[in-house]
Amino acid sequence: MLVIVLLGSCSASRHINSGKVAFEIGEHYNAIEKYRKAYRSPKLGEEKSEIAFRIAESYFRLSEFAKAVVWYKNAIRRNYADPLCMLHYADCLKATQKYDEAITWYQTYLGVKPDDLWATNSMGACKFAQEWLDKPGRYIVNAVRELNSKDSDYSPVFVGGRDNEVIFTSNRDLVTGKRKSSITGTRYADLLTSKFEIQKQKWEKPTLLEENELINTASDEGAATLSARGDQMIFTRARFDKTKDMGTELYAANQSRGDWSEPTLIELVGDSIIAAHPSLSSDGTLLYFVSDRIGGFGGKDIWVAKDKGGGIFDKPENLGPEINTPGDEMFPFIHENGELYFSSNYHPGIGGLDIFKAVEDEKGKWSIQNMKTPVNSPGDDFAMTFISGEVEKGLFSSNRKGSRSDDIYSFYLPPKIFNASGEVFNKETNQRIDGALIRIIGTDGTNLKMRADGGRFQYKLKPETEYVFAAFRDGFLNDKVRTSTVGLEDSKEFRFQFKLSPTDEPIKVNNINYAFGSYEITEESKLALDTLIQLLVLNPTIKIELMAHTDHIGSDQFNSELSQKRAQSVVDYLISKNITAGRLVAKGYGETWPKKITRELAKQYEFLKRNDELTEEFIMKLTLEQQEIAKGLNRRTEFRVLSNDFHE
Repeated sequence: MLVIVLLGSCSASRHINSGKVAFEIGEHYNAIEKYRKAYRSPKLGEEKSEIAFRIAESYFRLSEFAKAVVWYKNAIRRNYADPLCMLHYADCLKATQKYDEAITWYQTYLGVKPDDLWATNSMGACKFAQEWLDKPGRYIVNAVRELNSKDSDYSPVFVGGRDNEVIFTSNRDLVTGKRKSSITGTRYADLLTSKFEIQKQKWEKPTLLEENELINTASDEGAATLSARGDQMIFTRARFDKTKDMGTELYAANQSRGDWSEPTLIELVGDSIIAAHPSLSSDGTLLYFVSDRIGGFGGKDIWVAKDKGGGIFDKPENLGPEINTPGDEMFPFIHENGELYFSSNYHPGIGGLDIFKAVEDEKGKWSIQNMKTPVNSPGDDFAMTFISGEVEKGLFSSNRKGSRSDDIYSFYLPPKIFNASGEVFNKETNQRIDGALIRIIGTDGTNLKMRADGGRFQYKLKPETEYVFAAFRDGFLNDKVRTSTVGLEDSKEFRFQFKLSPTDEPIKVNNINYAFGSYEITEESKLALDTLIQLLVLNPTIKIELMAHTDHIGSDQFNSELSQKRAQSVVDYLISKNITAGRLVAKGYGETWPKKITRELAKQYEFLKRNDELTEEFIMKLTLEQQEIAKGLNRRTEFRVLSNDFHE
C-alpha cells in the first residue's frame, strides 16, 4: 500500500510539473490534459486550488468559457488567492450570458482592484449586452453550411472582392498535415477554396487551395488576404519545430494561370513571435496585420506597414490606443472605403471576441463602434470580410451557439427603405382634393413635382436626406411639411396629411383672444398668429383681408369701432414680423356678419346644424348656455384672400 501511495504521489507531481511547463509556454490543450490527471490524485491538498485555476485559465485561453466557469468556480471554492481568478470568472459568466452573476463578480473584483479598466468596461458591457441581444440590428446572419464542417472553418476572404470564390482556413480531415497543435489540440490548418454555383445557388464542396505543398504544408497555415485582382496572396504560417516555439509569420505568394508560386517570407517584426492575420488595402499599398511586437499597448495589437515595392515594407506603425488596448485586437480587414473592421476582447462587447467597426476622420482619429447583434454574440466573432461594391454583405467567423466549432457565417445588410405616402384634404370639408400637385425638395438635389391622383401620392425617400413636401391646388392655400431620414437606423413609413384651406370662403384664425372690450392682442394670441405668418410666407403672392367680428352685445357703432381696431392690431403685429404691409388689409365688421355654421362645427355642437346663421334672433331662441357658445363663435378673427398676384 505504501508503494502504491508513493507511486501515486510521484505520478501526480510528474503531471503537475509537465502541466506547468505546458501552461507557461502556452500549450493550453496539453496543460489541461496534464493538470486534470494530477487533479485526480487524492493526495493533493492546497495544490488543487492552483491546478483548478490553471485548468480554468487554459480553457479561458481556448475560448471554452462554459468549461472555464466550472474550474474557476472550483478554484474560488478552494479559496484561491489571486484576484485574477475572480476577474476571469466574471468574464466567462459574461460570455455564457449570465450577466447578473458576472456583474456581482466584477464588483467583487473591483473591491480589490478598483482601478482595473477591463473590469469596469466589462461590467458596463453586461448592462447593455442583454439589450443588444433583445433588440438585434438589421443585419441578416446565416451559417454557410456548405463551407462548414465538424472541425474549425474560419477567416474567409473573397477572391478579387467578388462573391463567387472564397478562400478560408480549415483543419478538417482534408488538410495536408495531420499533426495536432499542443495549444488547441486540433489539427494544423490549411487554406481551402470554394466557388459559388450560380445554378444551384450554393457553394461547391471545398477543396485544398493547392496540393503541391507550396502553400499548404505540414505546418499550420491560415488567415490570408488577397490583392484587389486576386493574383497575390499574403497568409499566416506557424512553422513546426519540436525544439522551440516558432511563432507565426507572414508569407507572400503570387498566382499565374492558376498556379501558386513558392511563398516568400515577409520581414516585418524582427524578433517578435507573432505576425499574423494580414489585410491588404484595396490599392495594395498598406498591409494591416497583428503582432505582439514591442511598442504595443498590451496583448496583440494591429499594426500597418507601407509597401515600398518588391515585397519590402516600411517599419510597421501601431494603429494607436483608439484601436489597440491592453487586451487582444486581431483579425483586421480594411474595407475598400477605408473602414477598418477588427475583433477585440477588451473594447466593450457582448462575449469573448466582438467585431468592431473603426472609421478614421480627416485628422487621423479613429471612432469605434461595436457591430452589435446579430453580427456579435456571446461567443467569439471575428474575421469579417466584405464583397466589393455598395451592397453591405460578406462573411465572418463565429463559434456562437449552434456552431460545431469555428464556423463561417454570411451577413447581409438590407437597404433601409423609407416610403412616404400622403393625402391632400380640403380643410373645410375634410374631403380629399383630386389633382393637387406635390413638390418635393431634398438636400440630395431632389427637386420635382408629382400629381396627387385622387388626393393621394407616394414617394420613396433616400437615406440621410432632409426633405420639404409642399401641396398646391388652384383655389386653395398651399401647405407644406418637413421631414428627414438623417440618422435613422431602421426603415420607416412616413405618412403626411395636407389640409388646404379654400380661398373662396373666409378662413378662421383660431385662438385669437382679446380682453373684454379691448383690442390688444394677448400673448397666447400671438402664438396663434405665428401660424398665420407661416402660411403667408408659404403663399408669398396672396393679399388678404383681416376680418374681425364681434357678437351682438353693445351698440353697432361700438362693435364696429372695436372690431376695426382689433383687425388693425392683427395687421400691425404681422407687419412687425416682416410681412409686407401691401399684402394686408384690416377690416372690422362688428356684428354685421354672423357666423355661418360649417359641417365641422355642426359635428362639434349638437344644437347647431350646417348652414345655421348665428343672428341675434337665432341666438335668443337658445338656452343661456347655448347662447354663450354661439356668441363666442361670432367673436372671431378671420381672413380671406383678396388676390393671388401680389409681387414685391
